[in-house]
This record gives sequence, structure tokens and C-alpha cells, in this order.
Amino acid sequence: MSNENNTAHKTPIDGNFYKRADAHIQLANSHIDDTCPPADTTNSLMFASSRFNAWITAMGFKTAEEMKAEKEEIVAFFTTQYKLMLEENLDNYVENFEQFITGAKASQEKK
Repeated sequence: MSNENNTAHKTPIDGNFYKRADAHIQLANSHIDDTCPPADTTNSLMFASSRFNAWITAMGFKTAEEMKAEKEEIVAFFTTQYKLMLEENLDNYVENFEQFITGAKASQEKK
């Protein structure tokens, strides 16, 4: 994205990056219950992320025309970043499956 005011692609991970991410995960988890399955919650979370990313991106442009001209590049940037993050997290879950999943399932069955 060539827009110099758009900092989404320039911002390094700061000390609160994982703290903020964990807060969003905790909020999403709090919505999961008998009336709202995990799939519904993840759909809402992905929609919220896309809407927030559109807003934060739009804030960096002076005109709608400028933003429209870079739409393809913006979409490519965010989809590439999401893919990289998803791959990293899936690898983490594969490597730690017993700890993350098997233990969690056993703990839930005891409730």
C-alpha cells in the first residue's frame, strides 16, 4: 500500500500485541454458549476484523478515489497477513496439540 499515512503495514509488534490479541480472543470466547456456537462467533470476529481494517485503512486516505485505486493492493496485504498468521497458529496447535486440545477437552468433560 503506497499510502504514506496508512501505518497498518509499517507498525512493528509492540509489547502489548499479544495482550490485545488475547483480549479479543477472551471476548470472542465469552460469546460462545448454547445459543452461539464457535462457528457463529468466529464469523462475527472475522467480520469485525475486516470492518475495522477497512476503517483504519480508509482513515489513511484523502479521497475515496485514492482508496479505490489501491483496493486490490489493500486486500492482498490483509489476506497475505492473515494467511501467514493462520499458518503460524495452526503450526503451533499441531506442535502442541496434546497440551492445547486434549487437555482442554478432558477438562471440559469433567464439568
